[in-house]
Amino acid sequence: MGEVISPAEPGVIVAIDGGGTKTDIAVLSRAGEVLARQRVGRYYPQEIGAHAVVSALDGYVTGLLETLGSPPVLVAAIFFSGLDFEFEIEAFRAELAWTTWAGDADSVPAGVAPPVVLVDNDLFAVLRAGTDSPDAVAVICGTGANAIGLAADGSKARFAALGEISGDWGGGASLGMSAVWHSARAEDGRGPTTLLRDLVLEQLGFGSMAALIEAAHLGKVDWDVFSTLAPTVFVAADAGDEVAIGLVLRQADEIVAFAAAAMKRLGITDRVVPVVLAGGVVAANHPLLTGAISERLAEVAPRAFVSVLSAPPLVGAAMLALDAVGADAVAHETAALALS
Repeated sequence: MGEVISPAEPGVIVAIDGGGTKTDIAVLSRAGEVLARQRVGRYYPQEIGAHAVVSALDGYVTGLLETLGSPPVLVAAIFFSGLDFEFEIEAFRAELAWTTWAGDADSVPAGVAPPVVLVDNDLFAVLRAGTDSPDAVAVICGTGANAIGLAADGSKARFAALGEISGDWGGGASLGMSAVWHSARAEDGRGPTTLLRDLVLEQLGFGSMAALIEAAHLGKVDWDVFSTLAPTVFVAADAGDEVAIGLVLRQADEIVAFAAAAMKRLGITDRVVPVVLAGGVVAANHPLLTGAISERLAEVAPRAFVSVLSAPPLVGAAMLALDAVGADAVAHETAALALS
């Protein structure tokens, strides 16, 4: 991602971040001014395919550019959750090649140079939104969990993040299902009593776990709703519930496992490394969770430190695009303030 556009070349930049629940799009000047912005629905390449995602993006971006008089695009920085493998990134890039705003020389308007196109997992946007350190790690803990690491020599550490098959645990889906699991065992006597049972039943509107289990078995409950139960784990932990506290500490262990593995693979455990945390599970900056992460991280990387991201990942996409046009610090600050 090191190509830099000539400062004399006119045009705009397009920044896009596609996460687990929404897609943010912004068109900015090379001075960091937000010229147009739109939030749309969730587009997940692994679910609907790169072609469908790019087709949708093309309509939105083209519409925004038309409102601005269709200026040339210097950089298109596009970061999506679900772009985990190189073949997925290349498939996405190939679809973009036919657009007028992120395409190759055969697709852009006559007389216009094709833009620099940055495509990767949204973790790169998360990382850049949180730090510009050359040695850095980002761990996202939303519906699921994933991480990346970067080193000053340009090397990267990535993870497949495909669930249990790739060794993953954690995020809203895991915490929510664990809350249900412990609640069921608490009710039928296989496990300890836990406040989670009452909280789960109250949130989902059932009188007993037996009724909830039967409804789920008969297809009367959308299983996606279980991922919304993650906050109950933190409520119960704050009330001193031992089962819930154990789940929060397990989540801390998994986040540290991601970060530590990335740093060890990159050989940077002895350096000052910001570990940027993002996603709904960590957004509340719960003291039990973040405290445990910091404590356990120090055991493997004494100079590393935790930073909970407050800016949206779209800021990181914009920062990376501005990096590519050689924008100054003022432009970066202007964009960060506007997009936050």
